[in-house]
Amino acid sequence: MFGQIKRDIQAVFERDPAARSVTEVLFCYSGLHAIWWHRISHKLWNWGLPLTARFVSQLARFLTGIEIHPGAKIGEGLFIDHGMGVIIGETAELGRNVTLFQGVTLGGTGKEKGKRHPTLGDNVMVGAGAKVLGSFTVGDGALVGSNAVVLHPLPANATAVGVPAEVVRLDGKKIDTLAHDMLPDPVHECMEGLRKRIDELEARLKKVEGVKA
Repeated sequence: MFGQIKRDIQAVFERDPAARSVTEVLFCYSGLHAIWWHRISHKLWNWGLPLTARFVSQLARFLTGIEIHPGAKIGEGLFIDHGMGVIIGETAELGRNVTLFQGVTLGGTGKEKGKRHPTLGDNVMVGAGAKVLGSFTVGDGALVGSNAVVLHPLPANATAVGVPAEVVRLDGKKIDTLAHDMLPDPVHECMEGLRKRIDELEARLKKVEGVKA
């Protein structure tokens, strides 16, 4: 247990440049508190005490603003930054060293039974406000941009942005997982392409008008 707590604290220092001391992390990081509450509720869930487990998870939600179903399976090194509004569904599975920002939802898409929430591989980052909905896998090292809505599987080392999310980079240039401004913007790229095309057409039109004159 103490080894897990030490790893949780280490994950904060690795991924949050605002963390200044162990005391600050222990008392002021709601994401860390939510993970610890989840460990308790998850054990109760596995012991066949679902009502007690849900009560503990709801208490954690009240205290932290983060809702993690006690049935969710979470690997070591999870870091929830800020955390308010994060929701992790019952059959969600998270690998090692996953990073989630505020407003992230790992949810389902309907009332189906069984496995209905996503599985995130190791070293996955999901940006603020993003939604990953459905029973599929997000590969190791994948990056999901802020406010993206992911409805289909993502391969390892993919970068996905947009609504619905599309893969815009795969095994490409390495991106700092905390540098949201470095994520590609497909809308901007499309508009930039249109602007260049308009410039080309205007240049041709000027040449035609010069010939007529």
